[in-house]
Amino acid sequence: MRSDPIPVTVLSGSLGAGKTTLLNRLLGGAGERDLAVLVNDVGEVNVDAELVAGGSDLEVEGGVAELSNGCICCELQDDLETAVVRLAREREFNHLLVEASGISEPAPVARLFTTASRVAARYEVDALVTVLDTRLFLDSFAGDAIPERRGDEADRPLSDLLIEQVEVADVVLLNKADLCTAAELDRAEDLVRALRPDAETIRTEFSAVDPDRLLGIGRFDPDRLGERAGWKRALADDDRDHEHGHGHDHRHPDEVYGVTSFVFRERRPFHPGRFASFLRDLPAGVVRSKGTAWIAGRDGKVGIAQAGPSVRATVRGPWIASLPEVDRDLYRSNRPNLEWHDEHGDRETELVFIGTEVDEPSLRAALRDCLVADDEWSQADSFENPFPRDPGEEVVLREP
Repeated sequence: MRSDPIPVTVLSGSLGAGKTTLLNRLLGGAGERDLAVLVNDVGEVNVDAELVAGGSDLEVEGGVAELSNGCICCELQDDLETAVVRLAREREFNHLLVEASGISEPAPVARLFTTASRVAARYEVDALVTVLDTRLFLDSFAGDAIPERRGDEADRPLSDLLIEQVEVADVVLLNKADLCTAAELDRAEDLVRALRPDAETIRTEFSAVDPDRLLGIGRFDPDRLGERAGWKRALADDDRDHEHGHGHDHRHPDEVYGVTSFVFRERRPFHPGRFASFLRDLPAGVVRSKGTAWIAGRDGKVGIAQAGPSVRATVRGPWIASLPEVDRDLYRSNRPNLEWHDEHGDRETELVFIGTEVDEPSLRAALRDCLVADDEWSQADSFENPFPRDPGEEVVLREP
């Protein structure tokens, strides 16, 4: 049994973006690499696996398809861990390709290979690669009609998934580039850089790319998997600026890319009605906004997640300041670095906005207009409130 870990490349992208075409190209241009492949599809019939196997001598046994070129395809679903351990035990190969289904988020797949488990002992993630249908990517943020999702998450807008797949990627293929103008491709690159600043972008047609640009590149950093998104970087930068006295309203531009981001912080709650209206009327130039909001009349932290035309709110747990005194004091004693306001405790809004041609002063002014006025504090519990109350509850404030 080999002692060094096997590198893994995870391929993700929406349905029809070109993942399977890319996979076949990688197999055809593997050279001396001995590749194994795991293909995940959401249907009972693994269509992608059949497409990868097309034109080969195929033997199917126990849900595993053995190809004449030495590649393995199997349906992942809940058996991913068992499948990849079995692959390492039964076959000799030096690189694993995992093609996630079109409705999958790549981060949970990557975590399987990085957490303490029998899988992590045999494998290491080399890179997360996201394939974008560039035309669809641009249209989804312009509010144009886009195809429906399918599978268990069909009720979630496509823009949510596209952003989640980009925000963790090491490499992003701007596929179907022939269907876009040069200006549109430039805009797509700007958006990717804003969403995932450290990702490499590659413009492709029909998923044609040199395998050496995707395999054996060592781009994945497991320690930063949860810190990759542009909105998290903007928030972290703003934290550092705040510590050094730059103030709450410091701006974080990526002006060289034509995309700007800024952080809005405030220790005063939002009026639920006015803030909901603000979110529903966000200008098209705001591509991504995310963070935590303090909503009047709610004891819990309300998470805000906007991706293009989609805006959703969820409860992320209670404010520590809202807990019984004993629990509150215990929590604070275990978190000595927790920022604490004498009057409001840990209650604070922290929202990041990322976009192109965004009128930041106007957005800031509109956000401040959404805050509860001095004479409204006593009415907070009586406001009509569209935001969720219970842990795990989600409210759709805007959708395509």
